[in-house]
Amino acid sequence: MERQPEEAVMVDVTDEAAPAGAKLRADAFAPAATFQLNGLGVDAAAGESKRWLASLEKSIRAIVSIRLLSVRAFDGNGASFSVATGFVVDMARGIILTNRHVVTPGPVVADAIFLNKEEVDLVPIYRDPVHDFGFFRFDPKKVKFLELHEIPLRPEAAKIGVEIRVVGNDAGEKLSILPGILAKLDRDAPSYGSGTYNDFNTFYFAAASSTSGGSSGSPVLNIDGCAIALNAGGAKKAASSFYLPLDRVVRALARIQQGQPVPRGTLQTIFRHTAFDEVRRLGLSAETEAVVRQRFPQETGMLVVDQVIQGGPAHDQLRTGDVLIQFAGQYETAFLSIEKFLDSHVGDTLEAQFRRGNDMYTASLRVQDLHSITPDRYLEVGGGIVHALSYQQARNASLPVGGVYLAQAGHMFMKAHLAQPCIITAVAGQPTPTLDDFARVMAALPNGFRTVLRYFMIRDRHRVRTAFIMTDRLWFPMQMSTRNDQDGLWYAKPYLQEAETANGKELAIVETANSNPTFAPAPLSFPGGSAVGKKTLLSLVM
Repeated sequence: MERQPEEAVMVDVTDEAAPAGAKLRADAFAPAATFQLNGLGVDAAAGESKRWLASLEKSIRAIVSIRLLSVRAFDGNGASFSVATGFVVDMARGIILTNRHVVTPGPVVADAIFLNKEEVDLVPIYRDPVHDFGFFRFDPKKVKFLELHEIPLRPEAAKIGVEIRVVGNDAGEKLSILPGILAKLDRDAPSYGSGTYNDFNTFYFAAASSTSGGSSGSPVLNIDGCAIALNAGGAKKAASSFYLPLDRVVRALARIQQGQPVPRGTLQTIFRHTAFDEVRRLGLSAETEAVVRQRFPQETGMLVVDQVIQGGPAHDQLRTGDVLIQFAGQYETAFLSIEKFLDSHVGDTLEAQFRRGNDMYTASLRVQDLHSITPDRYLEVGGGIVHALSYQQARNASLPVGGVYLAQAGHMFMKAHLAQPCIITAVAGQPTPTLDDFARVMAALPNGFRTVLRYFMIRDRHRVRTAFIMTDRLWFPMQMSTRNDQDGLWYAKPYLQEAETANGKELAIVETANSNPTFAPAPLSFPGGSAVGKKTLLSLVM
């Protein structure tokens, strides 16, 4: 919708109470407004414009257009090509900040284009398991004809009413400058869909800057040329844009610059910030509310448990609707303070106090390593791709993390009429609760072996289905690819199964199929070649 022009109004005002020389005149048709304050002439509009111009001239040298090729399906995303934005935050080390959904958790090939159209290769070095930020690295020596600039990160400068500029590759235009004014600092994290990546356990900022595809990873700049937030997404049918706060980004960048890992802790619990009126309906007492309001005068609500992941540290203790009162002995109402504690106490046990209806109770919770439930490897088998079910997808599907997630069906599974995404639960009568179990069973099946696979669709989780698969080792050898976080590259090697033995005898999967229908190794064509046999084969494996 186009913005309609306002009516022009001419006003002539003389304030008798104003100091001498301070005469205000507002004329809608005057070329510019010049204010005389105590005899000092200040051209406010021109001065502010010059400041913006000076800061943008420096900042655009740090902003790059990113071309990204995802070469494998991984964690809900297929192989694809896309464009985005990033900006240099450490020009000495060649570190570029962008969104997590740009870096992606899977293998990618990426390059960056600077303002003068110089191109450099990018290597992903970090992607946050939950929040929408990540880092690429490039070789600064490869940029020979541009004076590099780095944009400082100032999360504390984000305030309601601050004028901003979102600079980036909006709609693939290489460089766009979109103005706006920060309107909200406590918006819920945006939802991008039920089967893809979503951020949670954090607030987002919001402004009407009309960003679109390609501007992901753009810096949200203030008039001083500092990044106060990171552009992440926007509404399709409105001008609203959503920005990630930079508090945890600053911490992660500092540890990467020091060559240290970035610890991340989790309770596998999703909290929701809820207004006091609703929290009272969940059982919050007036006395507790008074204490919280006194400690946090600017607070508008409290944290409520929104979802607890099955099998997580809090699965048997927390329920949806529990109101968080105290966390590690302190009253807490903000995501940031809780995350700071979790990230610095991985492996420890903490106590948290909750309100459930009319009852108060204390839960003892172990802080889990968030990186341990974020997949960093995948198995290629029969042209398909499988990996462990991630925390992100487990949240979307309300499933325990770690199951065998089919990211891409490929030749072998597609012939068996499997569709991604689904969870594989058993092969040849052998349960496959983890990726290692699945790889072990599949590696023991010879080429051309036919057997039963059990699975369920994520959208239909309560109905276990069966499929008849035939292994293919000729055209699609098994290989396991693992990410190396030191250099950001993925390394693939053939998957070799060591034979299991018992009492000196080798155990074969095909001999212990638990009465499931199994068939001896067979060629890709049906033996005998009869018409009935061919139709039977088609009904089983096509």
